[in-house]
Amino acid sequence: MSKLSGKVAIVTGASKGIGAGIAKAFAAEGAAVIVNYASSKAGADAVVQEIVAAGGKAVAVQGDVADPAQAQGIVDAAIGHFGKLDVLVNNSGVYGFSPIEEIAVDEYRRQFDINVLGLLLTTGAAAKHLGEGGSVINISSAITHLLPPASAIYSGTKGAVDAITGVLAKELGPRKIRVNAILPGVVETEGTHTAGVIGSEMESTFVSLTPLGRTGQPVDIAKVAVFLASDEAGWLTGERITASGGLR
Repeated sequence: MSKLSGKVAIVTGASKGIGAGIAKAFAAEGAAVIVNYASSKAGADAVVQEIVAAGGKAVAVQGDVADPAQAQGIVDAAIGHFGKLDVLVNNSGVYGFSPIEEIAVDEYRRQFDINVLGLLLTTGAAAKHLGEGGSVINISSAITHLLPPASAIYSGTKGAVDAITGVLAKELGPRKIRVNAILPGVVETEGTHTAGVIGSEMESTFVSLTPLGRTGQPVDIAKVAVFLASDEAGWLTGERITASGGLR
């Protein structure tokens, strides 16, 4: 039997990158997946088409996780399409870097609204439907270990995600709902290509500091997410798993 057979999952921010990788991996392991997107309908539709072509089940659902009504709508869509909810992956996230003298209020709010408030709103909506054996997986970042200069806002958001993961593990544990976080290192995605990370001196530096000697791929993170969503991780909650090839 597939690891996630019969389960229903929501993956936020799943039109590309790590989210798309997780959505496809979940479907390959038997889960029915809500592929959430904020603006890239074409990207989400492509992920759904790939899943369906491989014999899986998936539906693309638009929604801004930082808006209470839309966060609720994402969860409602899962119930409406598949009748239940077992797994939530809080993957939606944005980033930007600037020195402390150039911190902008709008950028602070953009990152904290999506990376932190969005996680809280979506988890709050999902918690009403997650039952015993439910799993919440928060995508944090290994940046909370690395703490590079000019990352105060982004590192702050992911530090908040780590703390919230621990709080919710205790809060939802009595209901037998598990809450864990994955902290990816540098991963090759559309976002890191657009930001100029891939192929740069920065990437070379990070690879040189990575014991396994390469940049991560979405599938590397997706495999960890499949494990955390499965019953095999039934005794894990409140954990922060750094998936970075050993980069610290």
